[in-house]
Amino acid sequence: MTDKCPSVTAWRVARHRAKHQLLENGIVFSDPLAIPVLGEDAEFLKAEEERPGEKNFRLFMAIRSRIAEDKLATAVQRGVRQAIIMGGGVDTLGLRNPHKNSGLTVFEVDRPLMQNWKRRHLARTGLKVPESFTFVPVDFERDSLSACLMKAGFDSTKPAFFSWLGVVPYLTRESIENTLRFVASIPGSEIVFDYGEPIENYEGQHRRLMEERGGFVASVGEPWLSRFNPAEIHAILLKAGFNNVTDYDRNGISSYFGWPAKSPFGNSL
Repeated sequence: MTDKCPSVTAWRVARHRAKHQLLENGIVFSDPLAIPVLGEDAEFLKAEEERPGEKNFRLFMAIRSRIAEDKLATAVQRGVRQAIIMGGGVDTLGLRNPHKNSGLTVFEVDRPLMQNWKRRHLARTGLKVPESFTFVPVDFERDSLSACLMKAGFDSTKPAFFSWLGVVPYLTRESIENTLRFVASIPGSEIVFDYGEPIENYEGQHRRLMEERGGFVASVGEPWLSRFNPAEIHAILLKAGFNNVTDYDRNGISSYFGWPAKSPFGNSL
């Protein structure tokens, strides 16, 4: 790439989504644009040497995307017509919009630098931005999310679905709490997001991999800023105004997908 993605982590996540289509045939999360959006050769991706812990991480990426899009489908069934992808990176939901015929509008929120690059990148790959997709440049730490969304056409009087994947660990606690309060203030809305637990909550190889990953993201200028224990994030959500909270741990994920207690992917989850 001569015009590199300004977020190393966003690009790596996109490549994990693409490799899931190639190596596991998209068994958890099927995304027909995951490979085209990269603009890379699929065989090159497939031939790459797998690093320790990569399969685990790749499947986690697929699982969180699948759960988010399942929840979005349910939201659309109950009448939601606004979806907000926060920290969209190289995500393809806005391009695919599987609920376009139901009238779903997708707002993708990300840093201005990232969105400017994505527009250029999509033009290079030949992927078209549908009319149902709106870019919303926002810096979560500095800008008013509500003001930026409403300027882009978002209607805060109508319910909305928010997807916030792979973003929370990179934000300050204040920014996270402000965002959650805004989402909770919109009647009939819901949010799906993931968060990281403190490193000391992990053991053995999993802990070593998390420490290595933490060191890597810091080295590329995208350090983790916030990590939470489950009880802590639950309390934050209740305080923000949410009254129905579901937190999927490993067993919860297995139950969600109808897998046995030991996932079919072994220790990948």
